[in-house]
Amino acid sequence: MVMSTKRILCLSLFAMVLFSGVHARRVDLTRFVDTRQGTASDFGLSHGNTFPATGMPFGMHLWSPQTGANGDGWKYQWQAKTLRGLCQSHQCSPWVGDYAVYSLMPVAGQLRTDGDARATAFSHDDETALPHYYRVRLSDGTTAEVAPTTRGAHFRFSYPKGQQSWLVLDGYTGQFEFKVDAPHRQIVGWVNNQRFVNHAETFRCHFVLQFDKPFTSHGQWSGGIYVGFAPGTKVQVKAASSYISEEQARLNLQTELGNDHRLEQTRERGRQTWNALLGRVLMEGGTDEQLRTFYSCLFRANLFSRKFYERRADGSPYYYSPYDGRVHDGYMFTDNGFWDTFRSQFPLICLLHPTQQGRYMEALLQAQHECGWLPSWSFPGETGGMVGNHAISLLADAWAKGIRTVSADSILKAYAHEAMNKGPWGGANGRAGWKEYFTMGYVPFPESHGSVTQTLEYAYDDFCAWQLARSAGLKHWERVFGRQMMNYRNLWDPATGFMRGRGADGTFVEPFDPLEWGGPYTEGNAWHYIWSVFHDVQGLINLFGSDRSFVEKIDSVFTMENTVKPGWYGSVIHEMKEMQLADMGQYAHGNQPIQHLPYLYSYAGAPWKTQYWVRQIMNRLYNSGPQGFPGDEDQGGMSAWYVLSAMGLYAVTPGTDQYVIGSPLFGRMTLTTEDGHQFVVEALKNSPENVYIDSATLNGQPFERNYLTYDEISRGGHLVLHMSSVPNCQRAISKQAAPFSLSKARTRRSR
Repeated sequence: MVMSTKRILCLSLFAMVLFSGVHARRVDLTRFVDTRQGTASDFGLSHGNTFPATGMPFGMHLWSPQTGANGDGWKYQWQAKTLRGLCQSHQCSPWVGDYAVYSLMPVAGQLRTDGDARATAFSHDDETALPHYYRVRLSDGTTAEVAPTTRGAHFRFSYPKGQQSWLVLDGYTGQFEFKVDAPHRQIVGWVNNQRFVNHAETFRCHFVLQFDKPFTSHGQWSGGIYVGFAPGTKVQVKAASSYISEEQARLNLQTELGNDHRLEQTRERGRQTWNALLGRVLMEGGTDEQLRTFYSCLFRANLFSRKFYERRADGSPYYYSPYDGRVHDGYMFTDNGFWDTFRSQFPLICLLHPTQQGRYMEALLQAQHECGWLPSWSFPGETGGMVGNHAISLLADAWAKGIRTVSADSILKAYAHEAMNKGPWGGANGRAGWKEYFTMGYVPFPESHGSVTQTLEYAYDDFCAWQLARSAGLKHWERVFGRQMMNYRNLWDPATGFMRGRGADGTFVEPFDPLEWGGPYTEGNAWHYIWSVFHDVQGLINLFGSDRSFVEKIDSVFTMENTVKPGWYGSVIHEMKEMQLADMGQYAHGNQPIQHLPYLYSYAGAPWKTQYWVRQIMNRLYNSGPQGFPGDEDQGGMSAWYVLSAMGLYAVTPGTDQYVIGSPLFGRMTLTTEDGHQFVVEALKNSPENVYIDSATLNGQPFERNYLTYDEISRGGHLVLHMSSVPNCQRAISKQAAPFSLSKARTRRSR
């Protein structure tokens, strides 16, 4: 049979696509991850402020090479030349340090115990830094390897032939107790270098180390203990930790590592675990660097919050509470600052891990029961860090997406206590200025620094509570929180077009310079905080008077000079430097408050501008290397922004079920949900130039909206976007095409 040239070409292209898709599914996606992304950071400038975390998804413990001194928040810096050990870590930010840390360091030749003395030169060329495996060869000829489990790790230390072999165990900072059990080739002990634990006297991280080679000697030094082995030894160490007891640490060791006789077994199991997770967001059609950046970010977006619960022999979960110092049944998660992560990381988690998110909801209310307050930044107990009461955002967002493991009434009772009281510590433990916020409609300045930020984010949080109450039919709570959620309007100054600080007498604070950082604004200036009306973008547009004025204001953020005025900070802080380095005017992607801004064009009839700017941000501000981020990569918050945006999605309003559509980075994205459904975003003719959506179909039908719902994604489907180098300024520009806004929703109901 003779086939036409066109028919042959079509079949050939189909075969190529089929082969590439099958091949992509067999690729080891962990090879695209470099855990050292963002590690070229220091106190004065953040390219991520990350460390090379080796660990399982949301693992109780992470493991990291340590270049800095004990207690230094920058535990690993790309520019460092020497290594001090491999340490157990829980650090979610260098600004708060670390806790429950101990480290292991192989030493060849003469015994050297002190951190400075034992520090040994290394090269990045001799490192392997993967999610499930870290390896480094040191200049003295020793090689250190680690493959993690959820609550432990498998080490191997290989010493050079003929050299005396030592392993130094360092207790980091604070109290510790170590014991050598030579007959059983074990070390057991605990550390108590805790942070923000309410009952520090009961806090212990117990651990057990099991060696496969005998000790030839052992001893103590001021910071810990050491053990010796025969010269040239290759020794394996299996480790596990517990916050509950030494007995539980032994159970964790047996459960997670008992059958692994060689490190390769642990490493392979970890590789399979990460590949299964990374493969649930399968990207095709991008460059190698885009794949490396994407999967490195997806890795980081799945580290925090970490599992703080453990399993009994029968598999039931229980945990030591960092809030009340007791042991409870159930699930607990910790180490997350919600100001950083409610905007992006948790909306991504809802897509990937709804079961875990349901457990997290239970844990939030349990933490409130044990602590008296909903968490805002746990580490591992409550720190009260940053601004807002964003636990309600997580709870309302899960509820809106059908993840309903706790009752709406119990959520709202806990939130009401949060919103109508000030806690004993921190800016976000309860509410600073809560009385004035309720009676005056805003938090006054200078009585409360960060007053504009507080008012705007309280209003959003109250919306989340109102939205939850409304969907659950709880009229009382709906009335209570419905009164405050429009309080953002009380800070609007039509004369300047900014949200401004107001005094207790009602007057706007003078003098006013929108470029000046601090004062009424937390880690930003007036240009950054116009836009923090996540729940009512249409209401904000109404304040500007028109879509055109609103769009022009957003344009000006990107096009004006990137001038920095330190203002109340008194000197240039790293967030200011990062905004200048980004070179996008006053757009400061290196910090959270303005990261949603490019998506707001889609509410004002200019979605093509969203498409342009999200591509610019992804391509210009992220990469897979040590300078991979434009600022702090806070517990997956900045990574999740990239992951969602590369998928073509972003959640501007957590607490609703919508994801705003941007411009997908890859030609094809396949999201496999937890229950096996697949949602495909196919961007035809996608390229660095073709960033604009010319037309679209969803499941074969014309698609004219700028958002998708959680249900449309989670039940599976096929979104086809026809991409172009020329913007289609007539597509999806109506208010019906715009995502959720409170004012828009209320107008619809009134009709």
